[in-house]
Amino acid sequence: MTTYRRYRPFILFTAFILLTIVLFFQLAGKKTHPPGKYPNDWAMRQRIFPTGKVDKKAALQAVQAAQQQRMHVLKSQTAIAEWEFVGPTNIGGRISDIEYNPTDPHIVYAGAATGGVFRSNDGGSSWQPIFDEQAVLPIGDIAIDPAQPRTIYVGTGEANGGHNNFPGGGIFKSIDGGQSWQHAGLTETTSISRIVVNPLQPNIVYAAAIGSYFSPDPHRGVYKSDDGGQNWRKVLFLSDSAGVIDLVIHPQKPNILFAAGWHRIRPATGDVTFTGANSAVFKSVDGGFSWEKLGQNSGLPAPDVSIGRIGLTICTEQPDHLYALYSDGFYHYGLYRTRDGGATWSRTDQFRGLRSGTGNLSWYLGQVRVAPDNPEKVFVLDVGLMGSEDGGQTWPIFHLGGFGSPHVDHHALAFHPEKPNHILNGNDGGIYLSTNAGRNWKKAPELPITQFYHISHDPSNPERVFGGTQDNGTVRTLTGGGNDWDHILGGDGFYVLIDPTDPETIYAESQFGGLAKTRDGGQSWRVVLNGISVSEPTNWSTPILMDAQNSHILYYGTTRIYKTWDGGESWHAISSALGNSSSATVTTIAPSPTDSAVVYAGTEDGQVWITRDAGGSWLNITNDLPLRWVTRLRVDPLDAEIAYVTFSGLKWDSPLPHVFRTGNGGATWTDISNNLPDAPVNSILVDPVDRNALYVATDIGVYFSGNRGGAWQAFGRGMPMVSVYDLDIDQTNRYLLAGTHGRSIYRIQLGSTTGIADNPHPQNLTNFELAQNYPNPFNAETQIRVSLLRDEHVSLDIYAANGQHVAQVVHQKLAAGQHTFNWSGKTSADKAAPSGVYFYRLTTATGQAATRRMILLK
Repeated sequence: MTTYRRYRPFILFTAFILLTIVLFFQLAGKKTHPPGKYPNDWAMRQRIFPTGKVDKKAALQAVQAAQQQRMHVLKSQTAIAEWEFVGPTNIGGRISDIEYNPTDPHIVYAGAATGGVFRSNDGGSSWQPIFDEQAVLPIGDIAIDPAQPRTIYVGTGEANGGHNNFPGGGIFKSIDGGQSWQHAGLTETTSISRIVVNPLQPNIVYAAAIGSYFSPDPHRGVYKSDDGGQNWRKVLFLSDSAGVIDLVIHPQKPNILFAAGWHRIRPATGDVTFTGANSAVFKSVDGGFSWEKLGQNSGLPAPDVSIGRIGLTICTEQPDHLYALYSDGFYHYGLYRTRDGGATWSRTDQFRGLRSGTGNLSWYLGQVRVAPDNPEKVFVLDVGLMGSEDGGQTWPIFHLGGFGSPHVDHHALAFHPEKPNHILNGNDGGIYLSTNAGRNWKKAPELPITQFYHISHDPSNPERVFGGTQDNGTVRTLTGGGNDWDHILGGDGFYVLIDPTDPETIYAESQFGGLAKTRDGGQSWRVVLNGISVSEPTNWSTPILMDAQNSHILYYGTTRIYKTWDGGESWHAISSALGNSSSATVTTIAPSPTDSAVVYAGTEDGQVWITRDAGGSWLNITNDLPLRWVTRLRVDPLDAEIAYVTFSGLKWDSPLPHVFRTGNGGATWTDISNNLPDAPVNSILVDPVDRNALYVATDIGVYFSGNRGGAWQAFGRGMPMVSVYDLDIDQTNRYLLAGTHGRSIYRIQLGSTTGIADNPHPQNLTNFELAQNYPNPFNAETQIRVSLLRDEHVSLDIYAANGQHVAQVVHQKLAAGQHTFNWSGKTSADKAAPSGVYFYRLTTATGQAATRRMILLK
């Protein structure tokens, strides 16, 4: 028994890894994605469709409008609901930079890709957010003034070039160790890739800007400030399609700088360009006044070699030693080294195994770090983490995930200024610590920066929360705790569906529509894609939805809609292609909660459809909706003719509405965006009890309308201004859950006016009383007793735990006195309701209401 306990974590972890690998290859064999559409541009493609352009000033105006609304809410209300953090903290997320305080290494700063800046006071073991009051949380780089370490510069806008690197708002500066911040310019640079401070004249600061990856951008290059960030001037400009991805400064001769240019652009049509003539190393010896392009004459790659991203690093104590890591656009091309300050270079890694630790993501990763005290000790950051102790001749340190290794996909690495064998590594799984020069690693557990795509919960046990995440697969908590989440499926995670009749049956999705099912709560999984054509394109986030009345019926979107009647055992197409092009994928599916024959669907190229006969025929109801990427459709809980549609998109030239409502099944649509900030809307929820209450998830937070979109306000306080991708309602406890893309999951208590909490008495106790049903739990039938003190017109409705309307028991005027009603456990469609928790709610014509909970067992 002792031996079993000792090795059980390893056995379980190994089993999980093997299962993930098997499922990955099964899913990879099943699904493909459209040619020319890379996962690295999914998030931005939907925001710039169809023009490929974005008005940067308009995007900043949306952020400012959101800030004003937040301030208005704080000033105008005496009691404001607070967002509560749900978790996880132990899963992690993508880190873009880590920096030690050079004089007090207990203090460390870390930038999260879309989650802000964090500070550690214990060398990286625990972390606290210090940037949450700012309006832009995507982080590109952090720099610390070596002479005054309480002075910190933060460059916003992640620069790695992935699909979800959201734009920033320039540079921010703190002079008190991150307690307060001031904006320091360069607002329109989109993404700051590197900041360096002159160690001898710290008012001189340089910033490298990669700019926008998705359109020609004049705000690329290297900028210089002579006054600590108050004013900036551009000192290196390569082209509007090539920015600067890396920048290093000579610590003893700070007029010497090296910059890595990168030609990288994703036009509105056509493929991504990862390489170009301006992808090269440039050197300045006069503080950026002039620059020399280094190439074949100094030993670097020849002009006819296709070069992409380049990573740079300089040895602090021996600064004539530098490394340059070249990629060919997808893979490593070579690691080059100079021992004479850049005069001559030689390749160090040829035929020596470095390439074996990389995938085809060197355009996304591709960085290099040299130890400050030893130029022979160098690390390459890619899919794997590789370390050399002989200047790149051999690579004995090699980590590619798995037991005892850090998470894959590495973006940051920092050496302890006094103990260089102590290293912090930032990757897609968070921050890891090593005390033996990178051979062994331990994860820092307290980072609330997980990037969620979709979230859900178990209606029968709301503490069981699930979600699909970027880089960290499908995760869950079984207790509702913040630090006890675990992985149940690998890859990138998306939709998670829990069968309300059998919570041990779960469907979980990975990128491009890989779909797996478990019947034992996640202990074992199998692929359930039989019948879905492998040749059909699927979206990076492929929609998979469950019918509200029959959990064995699910819908799945490729370029058309598939349906299963047997829980995914077999799928059948019920539509033709719904987009305007053969590669346009379905992005959202919305079955009606009350009428299973009615299903709405939307596509990435702005088309909206409806079927009223369970897929027998489809009608295009796009009409005069905007030509934008459809993000979500949602059907009213009681009326299949009422539906809502949301759109992504950043405006260009004119305001862009993002939320529409129809009351006639899409025959006409009404713009209900009104005072909603002009930012992409990612999801919408209709409160199943108060159908006037709408909640939307946007790139700048959650917004609420109490009058079906007549007016909107920022909802609650206590959650940073982070992009929110998905919403879910826990009806049992009346919480709204928000899945953020960078700060994990939050929840907020919904007010009693929209509540379905277990509250048996109305506010005015002289009017009526709602008794507990009997028997409870019940099987075939239960009785519900109502006591009225005066004649009242009342409604008695049954709701499932997820808020879905199940049945109406009575809707009429009743005389004063006692009344008893029977419910036989059937829905409004005269179908047997499944076992589970239900609520019965009595409402009067005057707006008073009372609610109780009951349990149906079969």
